[in-house]
This record gives sequence, C-alpha cells and structure tokens, in this order.
Amino acid sequence: MSLVVRELGLVPYRSTLEAMQQFTRSRAADTPDEIWLLQHPAVYTVGQAGRAEHLPRNDHAGARHIPIEQIDRGGQITYHGPGQLVVYTLLDLRRLGLGIREVVGQLEQAVINLLVSYALQAERKSGAPGVYVDGAKIAALGLRVRNGCCYHGLSLNIDMDLSPYLAIDPCGYHGMPVTQLHSLGVLRSVAEVGNDLLPQLKICLGLPDIAAMKPPSLAPTHTQEIPA
Repeated sequence: MSLVVRELGLVPYRSTLEAMQQFTRSRAADTPDEIWLLQHPAVYTVGQAGRAEHLPRNDHAGARHIPIEQIDRGGQITYHGPGQLVVYTLLDLRRLGLGIREVVGQLEQAVINLLVSYALQAERKSGAPGVYVDGAKIAALGLRVRNGCCYHGLSLNIDMDLSPYLAIDPCGYHGMPVTQLHSLGVLRSVAEVGNDLLPQLKICLGLPDIAAMKPPSLAPTHTQEIPA
C-alpha cells in the first residue's frame, strides 16, 4: 500500500476541512493514506472541548478580524496563520495497527526528532499534547477519528506573527508561551521544514512508500515522492 503526500500551499481553512472530511467519508479499505502539507490564512479553530473562557478576548484588537471556526477535532482553541506548517494526517489507523493515543505520541515524537536535528531540545508536557521548547509551545496537535481513520493533524510554528496567540488561551492554557523556529535561530522556510519532517513522520508512524495519486476536490499544487 502506497502513501500520498500533497503540498497544497496557502489554502482556506473551511474548504480544506471539508476536503478532509469528504476524503475520510469516501475512503475504502484499500484507499492509500495521505499527508497534506500546507498553510492557512489567519484563523482560530476551536475543537470539540472548546470553552468560552479560552476564546479571543476583546482587548486584543487584531483578533477581532480573525475568523473563528468551530470544528470536529479534539482539544480547545488554537491559531493558524501564514508562516506555520500545517500537517494533516489522513490515516487508516486499523491498517497501521495504531491507537489514537499512540498516533498522538508518534506525531509528537516526529516533531521532537525534527527539532533535535536542528539542535533544539524539545519535550512533551503531561496532559498538554504538543511539543515544547524551553516551556513554550511550538507544535500543537488535534485529531478526529471516523470509522477507524483519522484526519486533522499537527501544526508547527516556523516564521509567523505570534501576536494572535495573545488573545486566546492556547489549547486551553492561560498564559502559555508560544514560540517558533525562527525565534530559536532555525532559519528554514515552511516548505523546507515540511520536507525535513516527512521522513520523521514516515519512521515514527511506520508509513509505507510514497506514490502519486488522483487529487481530492481540494486541488493540490504538487504531489511529492520520497524514497523509502
């Protein structure tokens, strides 16, 4: 069974979510898994556990112009914007022999391994999914499982405007600091970081070789093949 990787560029949030949902609804037992690499325009997304007290506060004027999407992943509120790598993992967990907690752990590990390759010391936090450097969150995770298959995934801050985080409680934690690779001295583009992360995802999740496939309704700009 092959794996598809799609580099979608900067794409709207809602149409991308709908494409993920449609892909997951329509997939069969022999449908290859897919990984989508992309960026979103500025948007807050609120998971199924979202609570009103964590939503954007009125004292941050810039946040008033950022749309809020109520969505079907787990977790609380987070922010997406240009300069952040978003990785959507559309995986058949039954076929991979993985449980949801194991997938979350392996996604975290893939990011940790990537950051170690950049000479950064990264870690998890108990009860707060994601990846942290010096106590500041650099990567967020959230998944939804439908009929044994997952979608949504992770986001990794590369070189973005972090101020919208000040208006929320990131992932439901008041005062949680947030960081990004450029602030830590790693001057790589979003595309370069995506290419660096792919091998780590493949190893940690036990994914197969990568091959081109027919695109979903959300038309990708490029489909990439990576050696096994």
